[in-house]
Amino acid sequence: MDIISKIVDKAKASPQRIVLPEGTEERTLKAADILLAEAIADIILIGNPGEIKALAKQFSLNNIDKATIVDPENHEKMQEYADLLFEIRKNKGVTPEQALELTKNPLYLSCLMIKNGDADGEVAGAMNATGDVLRPAFQLVKTMPGVSVVSGAFLMFLPDKKWGDDGLLIFADGAVHPDPTAKELAEIAVTTGKTMRSIVGLEPRIAMLSFSTKGSAKHDMVTKVVEATAMAKEMAPDMMIDGELQADAAIIPAIASSKAPGSPIEGRANVLIFPSLNVGNIAYKLVQRLANAEAVGPVLQGMAAPINDLSRGCSVDDIVKLVAITANQAMGMKQVG
Repeated sequence: MDIISKIVDKAKASPQRIVLPEGTEERTLKAADILLAEAIADIILIGNPGEIKALAKQFSLNNIDKATIVDPENHEKMQEYADLLFEIRKNKGVTPEQALELTKNPLYLSCLMIKNGDADGEVAGAMNATGDVLRPAFQLVKTMPGVSVVSGAFLMFLPDKKWGDDGLLIFADGAVHPDPTAKELAEIAVTTGKTMRSIVGLEPRIAMLSFSTKGSAKHDMVTKVVEATAMAKEMAPDMMIDGELQADAAIIPAIASSKAPGSPIEGRANVLIFPSLNVGNIAYKLVQRLANAEAVGPVLQGMAAPINDLSRGCSVDDIVKLVAITANQAMGMKQVG
């Protein structure tokens, strides 16, 4: 069984309530139909109920009636959510009237549902820009206790199964934070390790990447990675973390034995932490194209609840997979909590 199948099976074992705020978008509806048919998650669709039902009929979708459909313009918890939003944002100048109006925005409504305990996670972005998806998430759901930085991880599924674990590597940060400090880089490493555990159920072997291996070069950029490695080990003594390592020393045992003898990772890293967004984004796109890897994500890390952003060019299959991943994240967070 491949790793994606394991992720889906794990989601099925304990269905989570995942809200899809773009409930009238074609790919989202088709993905919801599959998710409901296969009982991967309990789906909440936000949108006009009549429009959703008409579209389901138009697209010959037979399972949408199993979803919970919430009309953003008229639902029983409208005032309750408006009061909640006002309480959270009143110090930022939001009035009760503005709060009520914001609850009609599906992206705000989905975050309010999560904040109120009525949903476990959210997947959006098929028809909304990343900034629009993340803004209500940062304002309402916020970050996990003790975490100061949000990052984006990509699950990289490579055809050559010798890499990582059965061809799976997790890259971070490839999506969010341009130039993390040493402390932020350490947090990214630890949260990515937790992502490996919660989503995939595997123990992370984390490599802190640099253009230097164990002091082979001197530079402020190398020093940052060295400091981040020490901090990450302190934050998560139960995780296997090593650095600073060049990419080849992180993933090729023979090179690791030469360049980094005694490394606990032994050239078998399954989590690669890049020193900046510049490097991480370039790396994931190169691997995706040159190695014909499937890149799933970005999976947002560090939020108090799983809220994940799709590419606007996503496929139905991308949405199904990201919902399954989001469900696994939600289960992992509940276990930690």
